[in-house]
Amino acid sequence: MAMRAESVLRVGAALGEGPVWVERDRAVWFVDIKGHRVHRFTPDTGEHRHWDAPGQVGWVLPADDGGWLAGLQGGVHRFDPETGRFDPHAAPGDHPESNRLNDATVDARGRVWFGSMDDGESMASGRLYVLEGGRVRDSGLAPVTITNGPALSADGRTLFHVDTLGRAIHAVPVNDDGSLGAPRDFARIDAADGWPDGCTMDAEGGLWLGLWGGGRARRYDPAGCVEREVRFPCANVTKVAFGGPDLRTAYATTARKGLDQAALAAQPEAGDLFAFDAGVAGLPGRLAAAGGL
Repeated sequence: MAMRAESVLRVGAALGEGPVWVERDRAVWFVDIKGHRVHRFTPDTGEHRHWDAPGQVGWVLPADDGGWLAGLQGGVHRFDPETGRFDPHAAPGDHPESNRLNDATVDARGRVWFGSMDDGESMASGRLYVLEGGRVRDSGLAPVTITNGPALSADGRTLFHVDTLGRAIHAVPVNDDGSLGAPRDFARIDAADGWPDGCTMDAEGGLWLGLWGGGRARRYDPAGCVEREVRFPCANVTKVAFGGPDLRTAYATTARKGLDQAALAAQPEAGDLFAFDAGVAGLPGRLAAAGGL
C-alpha cells in the first residue's frame, strides 16, 4: 500500500532530523544538523520557532524536570529554550573529534540511547551509547560508520539499531539492567531503495524507516517484511515521528544535503517537515530522566 506525504512546514533544512512529538506543548520538535538549529512546530496554530545551536545538533529531547537535552557534536548538552543556552553536560569518553552525535530515543526508565557517527562518513567510528544517571556508557555494540535509529519496542525489550552504510536494521535484546544481547538482522535494504536512516516504532509493533535517497518512508511489520510505503516529493527522508491528539499523524523530516542544483530545482520541498495519516497510532513519547543531570 502506497500513500503520499505533504509538506506542512517550509523550512528547507540542510539536514532535517530527529522529529519528536512533545505532548506537554503539543508540538513537533526537530533539528537541522548542518544548519545548527533546533526547530519547534505547533500544528494547532501553525507557529514555528527556532533556536541557533553552537554546532551540529543531532537531536533534542524533553526531560522529566521540564527541561531539555540536546546532542551536539561533542556530547550531550542541557538546552534552555527560554534563554537559547546550550550547557555541556556529558560526553562519551572515547568520542573522536571527527565524530558527531546522530539520533536518539528514550526508554521507559528514562535512559537516553543515542548514536555517533564519523562526520566524514568514511571511518567505522560510530557507536551506540546510553546516558543514565548523568553518565554516558558504551552500549557494547560493534562500531559502524553511521549509526541511526535507534528505536525501542513497546515493551522495551528490543532495540532496533540501523547501520546505514551496511544497509541493515538490527534487532537487539535489551536486558533488565540495560545491557544488550546478540544482534540479529531484522531487515536488509536493497541499494535500489536508498539508504536506511532513522526509525521509530508504532503501537502495533511496526517499524517505520526513512529512506535517504529513496524518496519514501517504509513500514516493516513485526516479522521484518515491508507492509506499506509513503512517497515523498523529495529524495532524502530521514525520520518519522507520531503526533497529534491520537498519535496517528506521522511527521517526517527531510534534507537538502547532497542534492545538486538540478535536483534542488526539481525538489523545491526538500528539507521541509512533512505529514501524513499513518493509518496506525504511534507510541506515547517518553521523557529523559533528569536525575543526575
